[in-house]
Amino acid sequence: MARETGSQISAFFQQIVHDLYSSLYLAIGGNLEEETRDWASRGAELASTVIKIFILLAVLGFLYWLFTYIVKHNQKRLKLTEKRIGVVRSVLRYVWIVSCLIAVMSQTSIDPNTVKATAKASIWAGIYYVLWTSSEHVISRILKHYGLNASIEQLLKNIFSVLIIVFGIASVMAQFGFDIVSLVAGLGIVGLAVGFAAQSTIANFISGITILLEQSFQVGDWIALDDKEGRVILISLRTTHILTRDNITVIIPNATVASSEVINITSKNFIRFDIRARIALEADIDAARQVILQVIDGMDSILKRPEPSATIDHISDFGCVFIVRFWVTPSAVARIPGIKEALHEGIKTQLQAADIAIPYPHMRILMPKDVDYPIDTKPFEIVTHQKKE
Repeated sequence: MARETGSQISAFFQQIVHDLYSSLYLAIGGNLEEETRDWASRGAELASTVIKIFILLAVLGFLYWLFTYIVKHNQKRLKLTEKRIGVVRSVLRYVWIVSCLIAVMSQTSIDPNTVKATAKASIWAGIYYVLWTSSEHVISRILKHYGLNASIEQLLKNIFSVLIIVFGIASVMAQFGFDIVSLVAGLGIVGLAVGFAAQSTIANFISGITILLEQSFQVGDWIALDDKEGRVILISLRTTHILTRDNITVIIPNATVASSEVINITSKNFIRFDIRARIALEADIDAARQVILQVIDGMDSILKRPEPSATIDHISDFGCVFIVRFWVTPSAVARIPGIKEALHEGIKTQLQAADIAIPYPHMRILMPKDVDYPIDTKPFEIVTHQKKE
């Protein structure tokens, strides 16, 4: 029994060694159907292939370094900017990597048709990559010529990017024998199933296109959305990015933007804001108005036309309340809290300097004098002041 078990274990390990032996022979280009296995000739062929690959890679590496050196030291003569230098280096690097891959494949036992397909696919991939990287610049120049706004520019950039990527993948796959028509039909069926599972993403996509076409707001506008307020810095096909006054980027799904009430604060050339200031009931209204208008006139952020105004909004229990209206340009909207704070501070300081009283909430209690009071008490008037916290 022990001898039988030992022979089985021995046969198992012998089978493993035989499989490794055969795999190694196949790896160096041998044929298992040969009666005798010539390791020496196969090893020589493998060494020759490795040397050829090494020489080809060395030559390609030298050519890559040479072209890079020429471009770098002839930048002024070729009138290339730093951006164009980066593009040229990227193209040279891509050509070098693809050439190395083709060189290695050509020296191995890979089917020549596969090598040709890989070369063609690499060329198509490079062409579409150049189109993808340069499409943004080309579209910007075209739209600048026709005077279209940033929202339409963003929409066209997104659409062209998607189209270039789709056609690029299709062209690359076609070089390896894939039937693109059948593949697209299959993707259409799969797309229906994916659409039901990604309804929110599709809703955001459609809402993004609607926002870009309607142009209710554009990139650069200052908008208020629910409890969020900021400058629109990006309208993509899925989300809208808003930069707040605190330099925080808020990313909102387009479906939420499309279904919410959006206030475009900077849609016009100038915007009006207001604050309130209070003076005592007995104070001179005209004198206080002149002081307030002088404070406004000294602030560069506030427009002189349309003219600011300071009128009595209402008379409260503790004084006359001014409503101070002023106008600013869209570029100053981001600084409105600071402008209002400076106005409040300046108005208070100047009113005090002009001896115009600024009241605070108070309460006066008057006790009648003709009432009998207990002994050791006198008729009196109690006046208390209750400061507002």
